[in-house]
Order: sequence, then structure tokens, then C-alpha cells
Amino acid sequence: SIANRRKQLAQAIWLRRRITRHLQDNTPLIVMGDMNDGPGLDEYEHLFGRSSVEILLGAETGHPLFDPHAQHALSNRWATPTTSRFYIAPENRFLQALLDYVMISPDLRLRQPHWRIWHPFEDLVCFSRPELREALLTASDHFPVVLDLALD
Repeated sequence: SIANRRKQLAQAIWLRRRITRHLQDNTPLIVMGDMNDGPGLDEYEHLFGRSSVEILLGAETGHPLFDPHAQHALSNRWATPTTSRFYIAPENRFLQALLDYVMISPDLRLRQPHWRIWHPFEDLVCFSRPELREALLTASDHFPVVLDLALD
């Protein structure tokens, strides 16, 4: 597990270097996907000092990215949004986690973007429409994260 975490952090550092180069060139940037990590997700974060998501966000770099769900998780580890749901058979329960992100550059943040996690139990519209709720639960163990952003 430690070797896997080291590999993941090395990948995040490599990607963060590319992000910084693009932002230094004033390139609008969106970094998105399943990062398989998040602030406070596991005990290895304490061992290495931060999560790969924190590395990608780059708050200390002078060229930060922004994702409101990640920011919320960093400031309030007890009540964070979630984008995935996994069944743990030996414990007969579900584990929910914030693993999926849409991080944007500061220039895109000025365009008043709107993020949404299509979580069947945390989004009232998804919950109130049984066919949508069931489709989200059936399709994947991850729920879509979308960003509405005017590019005109």
C-alpha cells in the first residue's frame, strides 16, 4: 500500500509540474477525473503529509486550481460531498468517498462556473426522480461530476 501511495504521489507531482507550466503560460485549464484520492481519505496522507489532490490543487504554488468540493473537504473533513459509493461486504455497509474532481484555473473561475455531483442520495433532483436515481446507482460506483461554464 505504501508503494502504491508513493507511485500515486509521484504521478500527482509530475502532473502538477505540467499544470504549473500551462498556468504560467496563461492557458485556461481544466483537470478532471477520478483521482482515487482525496483530503483525509486514508492514513497514508499523514505519512506523506498531503493527498495527491492537494498536490494537484497547488495552493502553495502561486498557480492554484480550484474545485469547490475539494475545498470543502479540506476545510470540513466531517461533512464532505461524495462522488463514489462502494459496498464493503465483510462489514455489510457502504463506503462513500470524494474521488472525482473538476479542477479549474483561476481565469475560468471568474466565469462563474457551477459544479454538480449527480449523487442519487445527496442531490434532491436525482433523489426525487426514481428512474434517474436507479440509473445512477446501476451505471457505476462513481457518480458524474459536471461543470457548467460559459466559454463565450
